[in-house]
Amino acid sequence: MHQVPEEWREDDNVKPPEGRDALFKGNTWMSGNSRRDGGKVAEKQNVELMDGDRQSLMMELTRLIQNMVNETSWWENRGIDISILALAFLLLLPAFLLLGSSSTLAFVLGLVLMGVSHAVITVKGTHLASHGSLTDSPAWTNLWAVFFIEVCGSFTVKAAVSGHVKLHHAHTNVIGLGDSSTWKIPCLPRSVYLFIAPLGVPVITPLVALGLLRDQSVGRGLRTVLMMLLGFFCQYWLLIHVSGFQCPYRTIFCMLFCRGMFSVPFIHVNIFQHIGLPMFSPTRRPKQIYQMTHGVLNLPRNSLLDWTFGHSLISCHVEHHLFPFLSDNMCLKVKPIVSQFLKEKGLPYQEDSYFSRLQLFFHKYQELMVFAPPITELVGVQ
Repeated sequence: MHQVPEEWREDDNVKPPEGRDALFKGNTWMSGNSRRDGGKVAEKQNVELMDGDRQSLMMELTRLIQNMVNETSWWENRGIDISILALAFLLLLPAFLLLGSSSTLAFVLGLVLMGVSHAVITVKGTHLASHGSLTDSPAWTNLWAVFFIEVCGSFTVKAAVSGHVKLHHAHTNVIGLGDSSTWKIPCLPRSVYLFIAPLGVPVITPLVALGLLRDQSVGRGLRTVLMMLLGFFCQYWLLIHVSGFQCPYRTIFCMLFCRGMFSVPFIHVNIFQHIGLPMFSPTRRPKQIYQMTHGVLNLPRNSLLDWTFGHSLISCHVEHHLFPFLSDNMCLKVKPIVSQFLKEKGLPYQEDSYFSRLQLFFHKYQELMVFAPPITELVGVQ
């Protein structure tokens, strides 16, 4: 067993950057001329780093990814993912129509279509919107964030971006910051937590969002409430007037059922890819590339989850944590480069199957989800 080499560690006197800087610490770059941080800044940082004693591994990997992104068309960079989101919205129309059918088979097909569409929109869509991966325009980025996160996802933009982007990504697996502890509910038995409690996500999510409004301005809080109500009542109105539902309780139950169809794998994915991996102290954290490669895990390609949740949340999670502003399709495109680079440099490229992780969490639930995780001073050893 070997301690974390000093060159792997962050400087104790340097405060970890937050927000956009935290996500691309030391590797600000752009696709063509569209990077919002500015091409001149990227060029200046690149020159300064290359003039140093040695170029960091992160910068070396960044240059490889930057070259690929610069050679990539808009269609591959953003178009494919936008088309998938557009298709999800288009599938809502036949879903509403099928839900009004007297045929049991057609009704079930309508439920499935609506559930899949909702998962694509509220997981893939909100995730891409929170990272600004749908557009280079700051104004459109804010608009899409409000639409996907608040209208469709029934959550608050500020809390989503602060919790996911500024904390989870900037401080991945750092105790007390981005250690995924928000997903833990120690009072619940393992079977309840893993298979039953997630079904309450459609109800819990807006309630948590309302509780978080206390930390926001009145104007922003009012906008969040109105946007959440807009999303809720649009679906309710369409079920009444398009699908022909007449009973309010049946309508609400249908809404919650469709919204919760993928909530079990959603919770699983969020805990499988970080919890149980090395955790770090805020004052003794490794440098970014070592932190991400040791604290992040990929699941194998899954036809259903990859297309509903997005590649960056399933089979390309390592790539996503190294380059958070890449779209899902771009994460998939750079995956061979990232995996080969990490293996050549002797860094871990962690992968495990969905059912293997499920077995691990089921049999070690107390250790992983109840007790506080130990701080990893020995990299690779939990």
